[in-house]
Formats: sequence, C-alpha cells, structure tokens
Amino acid sequence: MKILNPPAHRHTVMSADGTPISYQTMGEGPGLIVLGGALRTSDDYLTLGSALARDHTVHLVDRRGRGASGPLGPHYDLSSEVADLRAVQAETGARLAFGHSYGGLVVLETARRFPLFERVAVYEPGVPVAPVPTGWMAPYRERLAAGDPYGAFVHFIRGSGGAPAFLTKMPHWYLRLAMMVGFRGPAWQRMRPLLAASLAEHEQVAAQQGRLAEFAAVTVPVLILCGGRSLPASRAEFDALRATLPGATLETLAGLNHFGPEEKSGPVVAGRVLAFLS
Repeated sequence: MKILNPPAHRHTVMSADGTPISYQTMGEGPGLIVLGGALRTSDDYLTLGSALARDHTVHLVDRRGRGASGPLGPHYDLSSEVADLRAVQAETGARLAFGHSYGGLVVLETARRFPLFERVAVYEPGVPVAPVPTGWMAPYRERLAAGDPYGAFVHFIRGSGGAPAFLTKMPHWYLRLAMMVGFRGPAWQRMRPLLAASLAEHEQVAAQQGRLAEFAAVTVPVLILCGGRSLPASRAEFDALRATLPGATLETLAGLNHFGPEEKSGPVVAGRVLAFLS
C-alpha cells in the first residue's frame, strides 16, 4: 500500500557554475522534477508533491536564490536556471518535468534546448506573448535598496499586470499601510527573502519578449494548464503558446487562479498532471 503523505528527503547537487541546488525527494515510480514560481520555495509545493508522489518519485527543487540552494550569482539569467535543471536531471535521471509560472518557463526553455524529458506539464508558464510591464521594476528596486520591502511589493502588485483592477487603482501609500497591518504572517516571512530574486526573475521574463516562435522547437508532448479564474488576457497567451508548441494541449481548471498548484488546490492540479503523464 502506497503512503499518501510520503516523507521528503533533501539532496543537493552542484550546478555548472558551482552553485548548490537543493531538492526534496518523495515517493516511488518514474522520476518527476517540479520547479516552482517566483516568491516560492519547494515547501510551497509539498501538498502538490505528495499527491504526485502516489505514482512518481518527485523531486521538488529549490531554485537558486531560495531555500537551501545557493544565491542567484552575479551573472544570473535564464541560462543559469536551465543549467540548474540539467544538473538535477542528471543526478536523478528523471524524464518528466512540471513547472509553475517562472518554473514553467525554465522547464520549457530546457526542453527547447536539450532532449532531457519525455513529457512536460506546465501551469501558467511565464512565456511572454504580449508586452511585459516593466515600469514597476525601477521603483521596486529603489524601495528594496531603501530597506522598504512592503513598499517594493506594492509596486509589484500595482504594476506587474496580474492584480485585480481595484488594487491597481489604490494609492501606493494606502496599499503599503494595509499590507504592513494585515500581511505579517508566515507567508510574508517566506516571501520577504525572495523579493530581490523575484525582480531578477521578472527581468528575465521581460527579456524573453519576442521569442515565442522559438518554443516550436519543444517537440515532446506538453500539457499546459491554466486557472479558470485567471485573467482572460493571460488565458489568451496560454492559447497562443499551445498553438506554437507542436505537441501541446491546453486545459483550463475551473475555480483556480495563478496559484493553483499551491496548498489546498495542489491535488486538483496533480490529478490532471498524473492523467497526462500516464
């Protein structure tokens, strides 16, 4: 009888530039690597990982700049993440991959360059189709440098394009005060050390603008998942990505938003991923 909540064992592998990359392994079966999004560590995907581990050996990666992994480094770019994923794949032998948000971009870019995976699933991957908003990045960087993480995060919320319209219309000072009062718990404590890395990652997303056609080189079967509660413009981008990838299918999961793979809704996403991988 399989364990429903298998224990996770932590491992570390060195990437090509010497950066240690940590990952948690759980379950038994075909190897499956899971890469998370910005402002997230592998711990945010433990519920998803436990559900996937009922049929697979799951490797939950702490991408560089978070968790037990090393820093981004002075020459960080998307290629750094590709090298990290290649190192984990070489160490584990896993031939399946799942990526959420920025992690989805990393998985697809790796699959585009190297024939490592037999099947790939991504949830709302960060492959830009429309122009990427960048006006928030300079004030975000300034607020971080000034020791004001709440102020920085408000610039991200209001300017990055993913927030509900009513939030973007609120004054910066009001949102900052509201966050300082109401957003102080464990979630914020996990996110705060990742704010600088998140800026670097979003800069890399913006740098991929205009490269959509290059992803036609991803020829393995790909499942693209998106949430039914995500913005219509975002869902249109995932449809454009589906049309670009030769072996892709697109499914919408009703009731979920961009954070579908996390916490309580993780098993819902895992169910669709397992059906595709099998």
